[in-house]
Amino acid sequence: MTSLFLTQAAATWALVGLIWTIQLVHYPLFDKVGDDVFRSYHAWHLKRILWVVAPLMFCELLTALTLLIIGARQLWFLVSLVPLIFLWFSTGLIQVPLHNRLSSGFNAESHRRLVRSNWGRTVAWTLRGVCLLYGLATLSHEP
Repeated sequence: MTSLFLTQAAATWALVGLIWTIQLVHYPLFDKVGDDVFRSYHAWHLKRILWVVAPLMFCELLTALTLLIIGARQLWFLVSLVPLIFLWFSTGLIQVPLHNRLSSGFNAESHRRLVRSNWGRTVAWTLRGVCLLYGLATLSHEP
């Protein structure tokens, strides 16, 4: 079970670093690109970021589900599932539709909503990462 927790924590913390980079670097740069090249820039961003985000998100989800199925019931683990659920719903219901709108061209309102709503994911992944670090620290002290 420890190796699953370690795998999950590694995927989560990779996503924590990635979401902070996206929030503070990538998304703010969207309005600096220029209308004439924004569509191709945005398509380039989506195509490449998917190769990084998708495997990590699925690894994080699959390890969490596996741990739940095999009986992990530590409070810190169960608490860490709340932000995980939020992250999947937020990604699918908010961020993906906003990216779809931006795919047809830069729109200041869609961009503003993307940046603002992504703070929820940034905080959620950070909290999830902290829960997992706490859990790994307590696991290392168990007999």
